[in-house]
Amino acid sequence: MTTRPKVRKFRLRRPVQRSGASAGAGVAAGAAASGRPKAQGSGGRASENVAALRAALGGQGASAAEETRGVSGEVQSPEEVTVSDQIDAIRREGLTGRQLRMARRVAQRHGIAATSDFDAVRQLRARGIDPFRHASMLELVVPEERAPDEAKEEPARLPQTVPQNRSGTTLPSTEVNPADRRASEIMRIQRDIARRRRRKLALLLTRLAFFVFLPTFLAGWYFFVMATPMYATKSEFLILKSDSGGSPVGGLLSGTQFATNQDSIAVQSYLESKDAMVRLDEDEGFRAHFSQPWIDPIQRLDPDASIEDAYSLYTRNVDLGYDPTEGVIRMEVTAADPEVSARFSEALLSYAEERVDNLSQRKRENQVADAERALAEAEEARREAQQALVQLQQEGAVLDPEGRIAALRSQINNIEMQIQEKQLELAALEDNLRPNAARLEGVRGDIRRLEALLEQVNSQMTEATTSQGSLAALASQIQLAQADVATRDMMLQSALEALEQARRDANSQTRYLTTSVRPLPPEDPSYPRAFENTVLAFLIFSGIYLMISLTASILREQVSS
Repeated sequence: MTTRPKVRKFRLRRPVQRSGASAGAGVAAGAAASGRPKAQGSGGRASENVAALRAALGGQGASAAEETRGVSGEVQSPEEVTVSDQIDAIRREGLTGRQLRMARRVAQRHGIAATSDFDAVRQLRARGIDPFRHASMLELVVPEERAPDEAKEEPARLPQTVPQNRSGTTLPSTEVNPADRRASEIMRIQRDIARRRRRKLALLLTRLAFFVFLPTFLAGWYFFVMATPMYATKSEFLILKSDSGGSPVGGLLSGTQFATNQDSIAVQSYLESKDAMVRLDEDEGFRAHFSQPWIDPIQRLDPDASIEDAYSLYTRNVDLGYDPTEGVIRMEVTAADPEVSARFSEALLSYAEERVDNLSQRKRENQVADAERALAEAEEARREAQQALVQLQQEGAVLDPEGRIAALRSQINNIEMQIQEKQLELAALEDNLRPNAARLEGVRGDIRRLEALLEQVNSQMTEATTSQGSLAALASQIQLAQADVATRDMMLQSALEALEQARRDANSQTRYLTTSVRPLPPEDPSYPRAFENTVLAFLIFSGIYLMISLTASILREQVSS
């Protein structure tokens, strides 16, 4: 029949300082509770338990006596002082609460009565038992009955002697202090972190050397050693407008840079165009100068290069800038020879001056030509109107129709007055009772003759003659011709004024190119600026590397997430 194992249950309690017999009784009770009496036990095990109990009682008594002597001023024995020193040394090891609880459980499992957790550690070490070794679940299960052969006495775990080496020192213990182990682990982690930092720093320096430092070194070597010195000729010019004439708004803006803003931009665009480059090449040999073999390969132009390549080189070596606040155009021409650079600048300034002269020439010529054409037409029209008036006056029977009409009108008025007088005289004769018949007939005859004369004079003004129309119609035609002549005179005057205004406007639209800074050959080379260009190359390569590294890190993070 098999026996059922019985699991021991341990109850951990904090040690309580006791004195005298009560402490001994407590220790004895603890020892009795922890050690199960064996029905069939060997004498060695019983004696060992008794010895352990006596040692515990002796320790408790010693501790109590020590306290009593400490209070009363008694002197401790060497053994008591050694135990106290050992316990103090264990306290200074910095053991954790978990380790102390484990030591108490191990001491209870081996039947050791300890006054405290530190004393349990001391007694276990005195027996050669590791107080911090993890116990398995099988060690906690103890059978109720043991076989006779299993009841033998276990060998005592005594501390072993350590052989000494030749130098007289002993080997280090395998037991490592937890604080030292923690410090060593921290040191190992720090060394690993430092090693990884050094490795990453080495990789970073390698990448920087390959992508930043090496290209910067090559760029600096080119700028300091290989680059051909270039001479830059600087000049400044501005476009002025004539101050004469113009509208009030034009006169208001004539003294500012806004009056020639468009002209300055047009001249700048022309000097930066391919047309100016081709003309400079034809006049001064621009392509031939930059195709010389002693110029470095980067700045040299191939003899068989296309116009586009030559124009790209032209835009790099001819720099133009316009300041709208001052109206000044600044030009810088770069060449491998200072005399050639100054000659190129002079040629470009002549092209700009010619372009300025041609900007408003067509407009001025068109305005003046239109005014002159209008004046010629007005003169021709006035001449025709004058000839028509003269022809009317020559073809008519009366040279002065207006005077003739005025004379006839005065005659008509005179005849009418005479008729009125004769009618009054006739009325006065008829009022008599016995009028004179001869006189009466004479007055009536005078009235008839005056009326006939009045009709004849009126017919001269209104009736047409055999050669041409009536005098009134002729007078009307002459008046119309005279009005036409007066109108043509006014138109001719307006055409003359328009011609004068067009000439004044043409003079006011005249542009003048004034060179404020003449181009002079430089003595020292202006390019390359070796240090500035090297620093700029370093900044450019650093920015490219930084951008690529940030992009790669972002992509790696996105892929790994």
